[in-house]
Amino acid sequence: MKLSTRNQLKGTIKKIDGNEITSEVLIDVGGQEMCAVITTGSVKRLELAIGDRVRALVKATSVMVLKE
Repeated sequence: MKLSTRNQLKGTIKKIDGNEITSEVLIDVGGQEMCAVITTGSVKRLELAIGDRVRALVKATSVMVLKE
């Protein structure tokens, strides 16, 4: 599969929490955690489970920055 997304982070799923519509997928990326919010249908279609190795694809238009 070819993608235009350059920011690809490899990680492991730590937690999946959701409802009928959306799910939060918590991914450990090199000791840091990131959360992806996707449809619960996508979780089922991709057969995602805790411990799965995945890639998080990040588009710059979808990144928010917070200064602490």
